[in-house]
Amino acid sequence: MNRINQLFDTQKSKILSIYFCAGHPTLDSTRSVIKALEKNGIDMIEIGIPFSDPMADGPVIQEAATCALRNGMSLKRLFDQLEGIRREVTIPLILMGYLNPIMQFGFENFCRRCRECGIDGVIIPDLPFKDFMNDFKATAEAYGIKMIMLITPETSEERIRLIDDHTDGFIYMVSSAAITGAQKDFNEQKLAYFRRIEAMQLHTPRMIGFGISNRQTFESACAHASGAIIGSRFVSLLDEERDPERAIQRLLAALKE
Repeated sequence: MNRINQLFDTQKSKILSIYFCAGHPTLDSTRSVIKALEKNGIDMIEIGIPFSDPMADGPVIQEAATCALRNGMSLKRLFDQLEGIRREVTIPLILMGYLNPIMQFGFENFCRRCRECGIDGVIIPDLPFKDFMNDFKATAEAYGIKMIMLITPETSEERIRLIDDHTDGFIYMVSSAAITGAQKDFNEQKLAYFRRIEAMQLHTPRMIGFGISNRQTFESACAHASGAIIGSRFVSLLDEERDPERAIQRLLAALKE
């Protein structure tokens, strides 16, 4: 069974997934960040593939991607860095990146390398669902890679039902149609969106991301989904600390305050 499915089968609530950008803060920090996150009890990790035009990301992650590209990070180099990572970590690992560099690499080659490195799933924010169904789904399934689809408050119920029927890792619930970035709390409009999706009783587990940075936003997300995804806040802490152990410990402390 895929590690993502195993996680959601065994842990039904308060799953914490952390995003970071490969090649940030230093070119060779990818493995140390992954190992520090697992050591500190993180349930799942999203490894960002840096791209020059990350349209869904806010300034923190945009700057991290720019730094990573300046450091010399590329998709090929990332796969080289992930060689043998499964001898050191056991939790689910997901690659998150935009379509352009993945297509330049070749999608089947990309899936093959994911399987070789022990990657469990992939998130491609700018991949249209129709294209996923027609051109990507069969290849990903052949290599055992879960394709994680995003929904927003503007996604129609029909589209959400289709995603629920045709994916089985988890559904990434974007908390708003805005770009990524930390928030202090969720307003009533966002909470109503969480409740609306919860009431649909989907088969596929849901994780809420964008804007989660403290105890209040984390608990709000966990009240309406299987867990939460934190990106911008952790990336900021990595910038400040330059050490993944201290960065994740500061974040975990903030989630308890």
